[in-house]
Amino acid sequence: MPNRTPRVLYVDDDAGLARLVQKALERRGYFFEHASNGEDGLARIRQGGIDIVALDHYLPAGTGLDVLAQMVGIQDPPAVVYVTGTAETAVAVAALKAGAADYVLKTVDSDFLELLCTAIGQAVELLRLSRAKVLAEREMREARERAEMLLGEVNHRVANSLAMVAALVGLQANAVDNEEARGALAETQVRIQAIAGVHRHLYTSDDVRSVHIGDYLHSLAAELEATMQAAGNDSRILVSVENFAIPTEKAASIGVVVTELVTNAIKYAYADQARGEVRILMSRGEGETIDLSVEDDGIGWDGTGKPQGTGLGSRIVKAMAHSLGARVAYGSAGGGTKVSLRFTA
Repeated sequence: MPNRTPRVLYVDDDAGLARLVQKALERRGYFFEHASNGEDGLARIRQGGIDIVALDHYLPAGTGLDVLAQMVGIQDPPAVVYVTGTAETAVAVAALKAGAADYVLKTVDSDFLELLCTAIGQAVELLRLSRAKVLAEREMREARERAEMLLGEVNHRVANSLAMVAALVGLQANAVDNEEARGALAETQVRIQAIAGVHRHLYTSDDVRSVHIGDYLHSLAAELEATMQAAGNDSRILVSVENFAIPTEKAASIGVVVTELVTNAIKYAYADQARGEVRILMSRGEGETIDLSVEDDGIGWDGTGKPQGTGLGSRIVKAMAHSLGARVAYGSAGGGTKVSLRFTA
């Protein structure tokens, strides 16, 4: 309707009055159509192309209220100006409740035509605004869907690229003779895989702003376990995590923290054993508080003194904890080690 002349359908069995309405509307630039009864009016409305319906109350069969009731469900319906010859306000109120945009009291003088044309003009403007709003909302929805599709594709490609980088790091590790260098590269490969896992979850998610942390950590634990088994370590990783949504940027940090803590536990807590158990626990506390911990039953470490190895893993954990707004706490878990973080979602 924004680029065309509004089309008005006048539904009334008074042919003489219909001709007067036609002249008045056509002088004001409207296209005019007439239906002498409700059935013909409904049939024309369902064909489409009608912008405004001026609907008389008393019709040869039933009333305009019956027509309004049968207009429910019509896609992109026209606006209705209800015309009534009765002064009873109940009729006007019923018409407005049934969906009419306005009503005009039918009289025999020229004021009726002027009031009707004014009401139709106001209805046209309201209809323009309504349709413009619907169009804007549809365009916004389509733009959002396109953006989400593109973002999903980006996450897919990022995940694939990170997987390729991890594979290249793995090849480099296999080509290195120095055991220390090979171990450092293998740990780097695992860290890359942890971040790639976040992006894999994002491109299969309906909402790229968040990750279901339970699904992600179960997947991450399975990957870590498979990597350790491939290296000859038969340790088990148990996951007890509530499956709730967490912001994407925090999920990546959590993934790196868990990867470091699990890797360190298997590497150092069970250094002289081919098998051990590591537990990943995560739950929501009061408000938006989240508790994350990784436990083992190994030799135990309280966080004091010089860490085993290069200490890089501990520095990475502290850096990721800082990004989460959390502090790292060390404690005992049945003689082993328990590393805990508390932060807000």
